[in-house]
Amino acid sequence: MPRQPRLDTPGLLQHVMARGIERREIFKDDKDRKAFLERLAIILEETQTQCYAWSLIPNHFHLLIRTGPTPLSKVMRRLMTGYAVTFNKRHKRSGHLFQNRYKSVVCEEDPYLLELVRYIHLNPLRAGLVDDLKELDKYPWTSHSTILGHRKNPLIPSNFKKGSLSAHGGLRFRSSVREERKQNINQVNPVNPVQNKKSLAEKTAEDILLHFGDTLKGARRRYRQFVKNGIDQGNRPELHGGGLVRSAGGDKTGLLGRKKEEREKGDERILGSGDFVSEILKKSNELQENSPKIPLEQLANRVIAYFGIKIEDILGKSQKNKISMARSVICYFAIKKMEYSGISVGKFLKIRRYSALRCAERGKKVFETDKKLWDILYIK
Repeated sequence: MPRQPRLDTPGLLQHVMARGIERREIFKDDKDRKAFLERLAIILEETQTQCYAWSLIPNHFHLLIRTGPTPLSKVMRRLMTGYAVTFNKRHKRSGHLFQNRYKSVVCEEDPYLLELVRYIHLNPLRAGLVDDLKELDKYPWTSHSTILGHRKNPLIPSNFKKGSLSAHGGLRFRSSVREERKQNINQVNPVNPVQNKKSLAEKTAEDILLHFGDTLKGARRRYRQFVKNGIDQGNRPELHGGGLVRSAGGDKTGLLGRKKEEREKGDERILGSGDFVSEILKKSNELQENSPKIPLEQLANRVIAYFGIKIEDILGKSQKNKISMARSVICYFAIKKMEYSGISVGKFLKIRRYSALRCAERGKKVFETDKKLWDILYIK
């Protein structure tokens, strides 16, 4: 069954996961992990994307992200392609690092934000990378230790406003904000708002703790207890199941006796109630209807200009590497990104529908390795 298009609307909360190809390691040592986080920090700040939780496991990673004006696809492409290049160069290897494309699940915020933060932060414990919660509290490769204040926040870019509180990873909580307002009102040692500028990563960590209290110490204590309570819950299927199972909280038995029209709306790309699923799908359909869809001839002209060939080349039967690659790129972008049918694309290129679909699969690999193509052809 072909994959459904991503749900990539600005402002959505998304649980993002990616594995190494053939489940191989994507982080061989701490230097790899630091390189990944440094890249992630820069991208998040530049694109104003919030990351509420992250966890690095040797062969995969988890991120809980809220997108800003930049689509998640662009954020992840910059992160994964850039990191793969760095990893391959350092370890003297070539080829794909990640298994297929990343997986992303749109999440309903009210019931799932904190549950997913806890679930992601407990990943190292479930994977046997740490023995207990006490060890997890200081484990550097998940954001749990950052929220507790045991480690500097690695998602604050190293070049962020040197000399400010944010540059040192400090977390100014709501109580301290109130004190600053008092100082300014009374004109006693007024606080310079520029000096107190916080990075997005710092604000996001504060957002999590504010769910647990108004004082930093109390919020951290209650947050840690919340994480501790989740240890015995194990690998929770309701947080990563699919379709109707996800909407039913992971329990299939409640769906067996129901008629189809009585079942709650479900979608494997969405974690949430039936109403939330319907709302997201409606918005997604509206966006797709309003999204630009350039003519196939215009698309083909862009591609042949990029590859330095003629239109007659791709409409012919030549199997030369450059021509075959250009044909595959056209098929991939037209079928997978602009949702042209295989029949219409095949007719335009004078090939069979099945051949057009196969070309689209080959074109995907070209897009994953050539970032310039995304810059030239990608349509928001």
